Amino acid sequence: MIIGITGGTGCGKSTFLKVIAQQGGIVIDCDKLYHELLKTDKALLNHIDARFPGVVEQGVLQRKKLGQLVFTDPKALKDLNAITHTAVKQAVICRLTPEPRLAAIDAIGLFESGLDKLCKLTVAVTAPKQARIQRLMTRENIDKTYALARIDAQPSCEDFSGLCDYTLQNDTSEAEFQEKCLAFLRRLDII
Repeated sequence: MIIGITGGTGCGKSTFLKVIAQQGGIVIDCDKLYHELLKTDKALLNHIDARFPGVVEQGVLQRKKLGQLVFTDPKALKDLNAITHTAVKQAVICRLTPEPRLAAIDAIGLFESGLDKLCKLTVAVTAPKQARIQRLMTRENIDKTYALARIDAQPSCEDFSGLCDYTLQNDTSEAEFQEKCLAFLRRLDII
């Protein structure tokens, strides 16, 4: 069974993924996978460089240069996402062949990338805004203003919930949320 997991930063997706891994599932973090591809997939780098000349120097993506181009131009960002979503989706499919007994795909752009179509079910992990702010401040050693700006730049928890088959609300301690995740997997006969 392949489960698609999405949600905003600081909601607790990593905790849910850890539970799935502890149950023997394969976990694919699409953000991490994208960064790996930037180091190993020359075709991806060439495609990015063809669309955004000068952002790849000596085989290395200059992320700040690319960011300056795409974060001020919605069409450029859309083009970049089309390029990266295609490469990431192909890499995910390779990792899921043959289909494992249990796997989870973690992607903030689960639906935008089309990865949801590989999944038997989708789950939004949500959490109260104040808890998310605190988690981000602690995890990344950032101030409240920056944490809030990062959260506000993403879709809302309601947006994620509206797209998914299920929602897991993370409004407890990490240990209690792990138990909630286990109960969810048991209730659906996944484990």
